Amino acid sequence: MTKVGEHITLDIIGANKEYEPSFFEKLVYKIAKVAKVTVLEISKYKFEPQGFTLVALLAESHISFHTFPEKGIISFDFFTCGKVSPSVALKIIKEEIQHTNIIKKEFNRDTIDLYHDNYSSPGLNKAYVVNKVLENFKSKVGQYIEILDLEQFGKALFIDNEIQVAESDEHLYSSTFVNSGLKLNSKKEKAAIIGGGDGGVARECISQNFGFIDWFELDPEVVDVCDKHLSKIGEKATEKNSVKCVWGDAFESIKSVKDDTYDQIFVDLNDDQFCIDLAAKNMESLVRILKPKGVITAQVGSQDKKPKQVDSWLNVFNENFGNTQLSRVYIPLY
Repeated sequence: MTKVGEHITLDIIGANKEYEPSFFEKLVYKIAKVAKVTVLEISKYKFEPQGFTLVALLAESHISFHTFPEKGIISFDFFTCGKVSPSVALKIIKEEIQHTNIIKKEFNRDTIDLYHDNYSSPGLNKAYVVNKVLENFKSKVGQYIEILDLEQFGKALFIDNEIQVAESDEHLYSSTFVNSGLKLNSKKEKAAIIGGGDGGVARECISQNFGFIDWFELDPEVVDVCDKHLSKIGEKATEKNSVKCVWGDAFESIKSVKDDTYDQIFVDLNDDQFCIDLAAKNMESLVRILKPKGVITAQVGSQDKKPKQVDSWLNVFNENFGNTQLSRVYIPLY
C-alpha cells in the first residue's frame, strides 16, 4: 500500500449566515497556517443572487469552500499530502462559522482498492479491501469474471460484480450445502450439480463418495479460472472419474436426462429473484429427474438480511414438495 495523502470533507449544516468572500479567504490562510501547508493561489467566484465558491491551490494540493445559502449548507474540502492531518481544519471551522451540525468524512488517499458489495443498502455500506486483481475479463458466454485477492478473505471469485466464494470460508458453504441434503436422504448413487462453477460442491460430493456426479455448468471459463487461482476449492474435481461436466444451459441440458435419475440435486445458483423465477419455471423438470425420496438442495440467501427472498425460495419448493426444511450457517464473507 502506498499512501499519497489524506482527504476530509465537511458539510456544515445550519449555516444560515451568508459570509463575504473575504471571510473564506482569511479562513483558508488560518487553516493553512495550522496545517503547515503553503497557499499558492486562490480563485473565487460569487453567484447571483447567492452562493459562493472558493478554491485554494496549495503546494500540497487544495482547499475549497462552496456555499448553498438556500439550504443553509457550506461544503468544505481539504486534501493534502502534508505531514499534518487536514482534520485540524475542523476545530477552526467550528469556531469561525455559525452552524448546528457538521458532517465529517475522512479518506485515506492510497493504493488500497475498495470493492463495494452489491448487497449494500442505504443504511449499511459494505466494501472488500482488495490487495490485488488477479483476473478481470468477460467470458465468451457474457459473464464478467474477476478473481480478487481480498485482505480479509483471501482469493475470491466475483461474477457480474457479485461475490460468489472466497477461499477463507468456502468450506462452510459447500459442506453445509451437501450435508444438508444428505441428512434428508443418505443415498449417494448419483448427484446432479447445477451451477457451482468454483467446484466446492463438486469437491464435497466427491469426498462423500457419491458414485456418479453430473455437473451442469453454464460457463467453462469460470471453472477454468477457479481451477487456476482457487484450486484448493475444486481440488481438480473436473478430472475425477466420477464427475461428468455438461457445459451450457443446465435447464436445457436436463431435458435429455432420464426420469428418476438422481438421489440428490444441488442447485448452486445466485439467490436473487431472477434465479428464483428460473428455478420455479424449471421445477417440474427437476422433480422429473429426481428419484422417489430424492432431495433438491438450493442456496437461498440470508434469512436475516433478505427474509422475503428466502420466503420466495421456500414457497417455490413448498409448492412442489410441501416438506421443505431450512439449514443455516454463518459465513463471514457474506
